[in-house]
Amino acid sequence: MIEELIIRALCDTIPEEPVDGLFLFGQTEDNQQAAFETAHQFLQSGRTDKVLCLGTKAMSGYPGFEVWKEEMKKLGIGAEQIIPVPPVPEDTEMLHTLIEATSAVRYAREQGYKRMVVTAAPFQQPRAFMTAITAALREHPSLYLYSLPGKPMPWQEEVTHSQGKLEDTRAGLIAGEMERIRCYHDRNDLISVKEALDYLNRRDKKKLDS
Repeated sequence: MIEELIIRALCDTIPEEPVDGLFLFGQTEDNQQAAFETAHQFLQSGRTDKVLCLGTKAMSGYPGFEVWKEEMKKLGIGAEQIIPVPPVPEDTEMLHTLIEATSAVRYAREQGYKRMVVTAAPFQQPRAFMTAITAALREHPSLYLYSLPGKPMPWQEEVTHSQGKLEDTRAGLIAGEMERIRCYHDRNDLISVKEALDYLNRRDKKKLDS
């Protein structure tokens, strides 16, 4: 079943009609351009007018909201379109995928969002999307989440990832992402693959409210 989830996360069917926002999971400087370019293209498609990312200072490998805002402005994204998401917990001194997903989903709930797209680097996208679904089922079960991977970057390039501590090629990081899915499910930080697929099936049948 993990194969189905990976393929659906990397090749999701995003509605043509506008969604409430695009959330960018934090990336290190090595991988952030993949998210920025995808955000720019998605905004240009007219399917959203808001890009969301964690509104924190630099931490855990994430360069911080103000740095990201300036970098995205260089691509032509308007400052008013770049929305800071308050972290949960508010006083966190670290970031990881579940904190980001919970923060995004809670913000979506508070803002009355019904549909949101999430983006991470391609090697991280299946786990990031799965974590977003986990947060949605716990915080905002009627939220329709969609997956849009960041732009692919050279797979054999050495990069830093995982809170700025892990170094490998982008291709070499894939195995670790799969291991994290298993490990984080075992400690109840992540729903099962079956639960994630059930969410996607209900989403595609427009049955999340039932």
